[in-house]
Amino acid sequence: MSKKLIAEFIGTYFLVFAGTGAVVIDTMTHSLTHVGVAATFGLVVMALIYTFGHVSGAHFNPAVTLAFFFLKRMKGKETVYFIVTQFCGACTSSLTLYMMFGNVGNLGATLPYGTWQQSAVLEFILTFVLMMVILASAVHEKALKSFAGIAIGATVGLEAMFGGPISGASMNPARSFSPALVSGHLEYIGIYLLSIFLGALTAAAVYRLLHE
Repeated sequence: MSKKLIAEFIGTYFLVFAGTGAVVIDTMTHSLTHVGVAATFGLVVMALIYTFGHVSGAHFNPAVTLAFFFLKRMKGKETVYFIVTQFCGACTSSLTLYMMFGNVGNLGATLPYGTWQQSAVLEFILTFVLMMVILASAVHEKALKSFAGIAIGATVGLEAMFGGPISGASMNPARSFSPALVSGHLEYIGIYLLSIFLGALTAAAVYRLLHE
C-alpha cells in the first residue's frame, strides 16, 4: 500500500505541476499557446501512466479512483487513502508553483469562460468520455493494455484542446481543487467537483452495463 500511495502522490504532483505549470508559464511568456498547454497535459498523463501504472494503477485522479470503487475493483479503505493522497499531491504541487511564480494565471485554476451551467455539462461529458477510454483501454480483459497510456494521454490532450477554453477541461477533481484553493478562487469548485465525479461514475455504470 505504501508504494502505491507514494506513486499516486508523485504522479498527481507532477501531473498538476506540469499541466497547470504550463498554464502559468504561458500566461507569463505567451510561448506555449493553448495547443501547447493541451499537449502538455496529454503528454504528462501518458508518461506517468507508463511510469507508475504497474505500481499503483496510475489513477492520479479521485474521480477515477471512485469509479474503480464503484466497480468493486478497489476496497473502501484503499479508495480513501488514494483520494486523500491525490489531493495532497495536487495541493503540494500548486503550493510549489505559487512559491516559484506567485499567483500568476490563477495557478491554472479552472474557471468557466461562459456560464457555470455550460462548464458543468462540458466537464461531465469530458470526464465521461475519459473514463470510458480508461476502462476500455486499461481494464477490459480484451484491451491491448500496452497502448493504454497512449490512448488515455491522447484523450486528455484532445479534450483539453477543445474543452480548455470553455471550462478548463479539468476532468480531475484534484487538478481543479488544488489551484483553486491556493489561488483563492473557490467560487466554482463545487460545480467542478460534482460534474467530474458524476461523469466518472456514470461512465463506470455504462461500462458495467456493456461489459460485465
